[in-house]
Amino acid sequence: MRFHRFVLLLLVPAALAVGSACAPVKPGASGQVSVMGVSDLSSEQVVAYFWAHQPSGGPCLTVSVEELVAYFVWHGNAENVRGDIAFAQSIIETGWFRYGGSVQCGQNNYGGFLGQSFPDAETGVRAQIQHLRAYADPSATSCSQPPLATACADPVFSFVSPKGKAPNWQDMGNGNWAAAPDYAPKVLSVYNDMRAFAGLPGV
Repeated sequence: MRFHRFVLLLLVPAALAVGSACAPVKPGASGQVSVMGVSDLSSEQVVAYFWAHQPSGGPCLTVSVEELVAYFVWHGNAENVRGDIAFAQSIIETGWFRYGGSVQCGQNNYGGFLGQSFPDAETGVRAQIQHLRAYADPSATSCSQPPLATACADPVFSFVSPKGKAPNWQDMGNGNWAAAPDYAPKVLSVYNDMRAFAGLPGV
């Protein structure tokens, strides 16, 4: 889990659009997987993977899995952050949306923001996507519109300094987003399982 402390500053209206498969996610020349980019997997592919692999007991969410995944893909594409990988991250952070730790399901908190609640699922997703952009994009200098594509939902955006310090998923962990040194491999393992389920090669 990531342990940022923040207070939600902005309530934003909901908007839903289902994403579709785009250009394939490709690692860089050094084998790194960029945080930035459009979602490779469609909402439908991610949802199918989730229902085929979830643990017993059912997820604890305030919206359907289908709606939640659509938020990840749409907002990820809007901010040029890979929403399908961000959803894999949320699986790691929430234990397949079973929670059980300091964050509970009614908080709409999918990124491990300790003790923080969001007014709705879309706002929680938008905060996570925008925070990923802060880590990955040096041009995202402030949590405003622009440079962000959507209204700011991440009040700890300014805490990431310098912006763009973790452009690749392999940079996550060891103090970037999470303390655990194996954080990025866990996220990418889930993502590669998603890709395999969709018939795509791993990254």
